[in-house]
Amino acid sequence: MKILSSSKPPRRGGAWLLGVLLVALGWLLPTAAHATHLRAGDIQAKVDTTPTHNPNRIFFKLTLYRDPTSPADQPNATMFFGDGTNMTVNRTANVRVTPIVAICTYYFDHTYPGAASYKASIVEVNRVANVVNIPGSVNQSFYLSTDITIRPGLGLNHSPVLRAPAIDQAASGQIYKHNPGAFDADGDSLGFRLIQSQQVLNVPNPPYPAGYNPVPVPCSGFEYANSNSPKFWIGNQAPVQVPDPADPTTVVGAPATLKINTRGQITWNAPLRLGEYNIAFAVEEWRRTVVDGQTFYRQIGEVVRDMQVTVVATENLRPIITIPNDTCVVAGTFIGKNVTAVDGMSATSPQTPVLLTAYGGMLPPNATVPAATFTQSTQGPPRAVGRFQWTPDCSSIASQPYIVVFKAQDTPHVPAQANDPPLIDEKAWRITVIGPAPTGLQATPVSGPQVLLNWAPYPCATSTIPGVTPTTLIFRRENCFAYTPSPCETGIPASAGYTQIGSVPANVTAYADRTVLRGHTYSYRIYVTFPLPAGGASIVSNEACITLVGRSAQITNVDVLTTNPNATTLTGQISVKWTQPRPTTGSVFNAPLGYRLSRSSTGAAPFTLVTTKTSITDTTYVDTNLNTQDLQYTYQLVFFNAASPQPGSTENTETSPLASSVRLAVVPGGSTGTSKTNALTWAYQVPWDNSKLPTIIYRRTGTATTNPYVRIATVTPGATSGTYTDSDPTLQFNQTYCYYVQTAGQYATPVNSLNQLIYNNLLNKSQERCVAL
Repeated sequence: MKILSSSKPPRRGGAWLLGVLLVALGWLLPTAAHATHLRAGDIQAKVDTTPTHNPNRIFFKLTLYRDPTSPADQPNATMFFGDGTNMTVNRTANVRVTPIVAICTYYFDHTYPGAASYKASIVEVNRVANVVNIPGSVNQSFYLSTDITIRPGLGLNHSPVLRAPAIDQAASGQIYKHNPGAFDADGDSLGFRLIQSQQVLNVPNPPYPAGYNPVPVPCSGFEYANSNSPKFWIGNQAPVQVPDPADPTTVVGAPATLKINTRGQITWNAPLRLGEYNIAFAVEEWRRTVVDGQTFYRQIGEVVRDMQVTVVATENLRPIITIPNDTCVVAGTFIGKNVTAVDGMSATSPQTPVLLTAYGGMLPPNATVPAATFTQSTQGPPRAVGRFQWTPDCSSIASQPYIVVFKAQDTPHVPAQANDPPLIDEKAWRITVIGPAPTGLQATPVSGPQVLLNWAPYPCATSTIPGVTPTTLIFRRENCFAYTPSPCETGIPASAGYTQIGSVPANVTAYADRTVLRGHTYSYRIYVTFPLPAGGASIVSNEACITLVGRSAQITNVDVLTTNPNATTLTGQISVKWTQPRPTTGSVFNAPLGYRLSRSSTGAAPFTLVTTKTSITDTTYVDTNLNTQDLQYTYQLVFFNAASPQPGSTENTETSPLASSVRLAVVPGGSTGTSKTNALTWAYQVPWDNSKLPTIIYRRTGTATTNPYVRIATVTPGATSGTYTDSDPTLQFNQTYCYYVQTAGQYATPVNSLNQLIYNNLLNKSQERCVAL
């Protein structure tokens, strides 16, 4: 199953650090001789980072872990680029970190022919011998791959980087945990899944045939490390689960498990048989995109790592590490948290000092954001303590959390001894960096009517993407609304009732709302979103609430009076009503004045003028000769008046929000088309709220207009539509039934002196719809 996880996990760097982490491995391996040499490895990729920034040019880094005691030296390696070409390069580094582990590094530079997806791979012969879960491993090749996508819109993409070493140790009968420290510099989301170790059959000798690309297959006889196969047993004892306080799904005594979670944490509960095991997994790279307000994830890359874990017998007990709860931090704000660990102990395994380490994308030596620090103050016993400190800046803001992996390793002996090795515990901590809230939001009324919004310059108004700025989103709702976001909450929840009305670049500090009505109270808030791929958002701003004096004309009714029988007989009628405007205190409306009412059968422009009224008190119009049977009509009302009493003065206009008729559809037979039911749906686009009051459903039996309509149900609909299924047991097949619905709406403002709604219980009927069941 694909699982998305954080895009900001851990970093680790330096051959000296790998040596520290792996120094104990020299005594962990079995004494059997190894006929050949490859243990583990992975391939990492990034787009051209030279000044030319050629998007088709990819730099690859291949890391192989080999047995330096083997005569097979691996002085060079060949990479197949997935476009039919390959390249052989000499080894750049060969660092012997233990007597039986050397880390080899190879660099490749390849320019692809064009935009596409490619699989870069290597196949080398052969693996080390005696891998427990790969029978005959010494006779099987070693295969790795990395998938990349070249597409102009991706920019200078980087594949995930795995900071933790691909060689590790585990204790028989104890839980083993490992985190690869995956980090994506672009902020892409990462997913993790376990896979089988792979090989390539019948590898040809170089020079390779033209167009050759290795085709991988699972290693022969491969079994996952938690297999219940007898070859994983010790005597009659099969590997089983042991207590794990960190995993509530643990069943002590049940068969052993091997899993990887959304943070990349591998947990093996618990190994038993001694020896070397290979664990392979894929790190998927997912790019988030937003299309028409919908978020989509597209896989753009994948890195395969094949790592090796050596299981040994020991009486030592692993330490237990305690880390902070997942949290967030506002960019520009300091965060400091303690990490502690206590070493396990028994009669034969006393507590020892515990070394704490941490790695993540924000930690040296390779931090890509303002560097954090992790300092250990005491090693214990009884308790080891370390402190993480970080002040992220605006470039650190992202929708996905950063991951810091904390590791605790005990020290039963210094230097380490084969019969009593050090053990570790490891946990991953998530930190989400969010944008600071915009400040100083104010709303000022201006003529028009309009509301002018102003706010303070935003401190994170630039991004790390050239030519792309963050965006300030402007939201509005009717009536003041006290709202305090919860910790780590960004944006505005839908439950707050705000609707986005506009957006501006984050370096702009003003916005004019020209869609307001006099007599209404409006609440405004803003927040900032940051560009993909990292994304992210800010905390919402303070509220700016304003009441506009006077009162605008606004439509209250679009009520279908008559439904025409067919498309050629245009006898449909709709009654449109609206409110009378009131001038601002101390002013008057100047003649000429009146209303222009226009209609559209598409819900949008162009609108056709249907009437002009020159009396301010005339607020009703019956629109005739309509096809209400087949069409939904939308109306636009414009109130006009002279700017001054002087003849020839300019004209002021106020346009009310659009309002549509209620459109009813009926499907006989319900959703299956065969049941003795009729499924009703109705829809509308209106400026008032139909979701607070019930809609009444009426039904008539037969087509005779003399038959009465009967009220059969009430349903409270949504903001734009409603549904109802008529499953009355008296319904009969081959009978015609006619329906219409009557909605009831209200405006949230204005209110009277008692704070009661003035425009309430606005009743509007749909057209009639007849169907044969």
